[in-house]
Amino acid sequence: MSERDPLRGYPESPKTLKRTIHNRIAASYREYEFFDGQRENGYGGLHYDGRWKPIAQNFIADYQLSSRSSVLQLGCEKGFLRHELLSLEPLMRVRGQETSLYARNHAVKDIRLGIRLNPFTTIPFENKEFDLVIALGVVYTLNLAEAMKLLRELERVGKHSFVTLATYETDGDWRLFLDWTLLGTTILKKEEWIEVMKHCGYSGDYKFTSAKSLNICVS
Repeated sequence: MSERDPLRGYPESPKTLKRTIHNRIAASYREYEFFDGQRENGYGGLHYDGRWKPIAQNFIADYQLSSRSSVLQLGCEKGFLRHELLSLEPLMRVRGQETSLYARNHAVKDIRLGIRLNPFTTIPFENKEFDLVIALGVVYTLNLAEAMKLLRELERVGKHSFVTLATYETDGDWRLFLDWTLLGTTILKKEEWIEVMKHCGYSGDYKFTSAKSLNICVS
């Protein structure tokens, strides 16, 4: 278990938007409003723009992936990262898991059939089936019991895994993240997340996501 950053180089513009319960309700369905509706309700239009290519290169380099590798991404959304992995290694086995039918139906065409609809708390694949399992912005959208269940599932199906975890250092950091996030549910201090991962027997890698790392500012 170690801290790692294969997301290095991903552009983060300043974020000053404050969301309300109405925005969180709209986002919770993870349908049109979240992916392609108003910015207050989600991405404000999630379109392919090439920003995931260097991230795919990072994952391939950091985890020594090749044409023989198998990768699963939980919460793959419209499949941009999976598309870039396949563009770099066309023979790689790359699968996705989503809860959103809308996201799957609007995913990049070349990877749409490789997306399985299933709750994130269970991963319907065999033990150690994947060389790498990626879960970006997924674990901390669940309550603590569900997050722990997912961490155990990641350990079961992946030889290696990488997750992002929402964290804070001060009450001000916590409030900034809470005002910004639409789906964030379990937001813990770093030492608390480490205790949770140890309790679950999670041996994979992680990156902490915070108001600072996301460039969230006071509006």
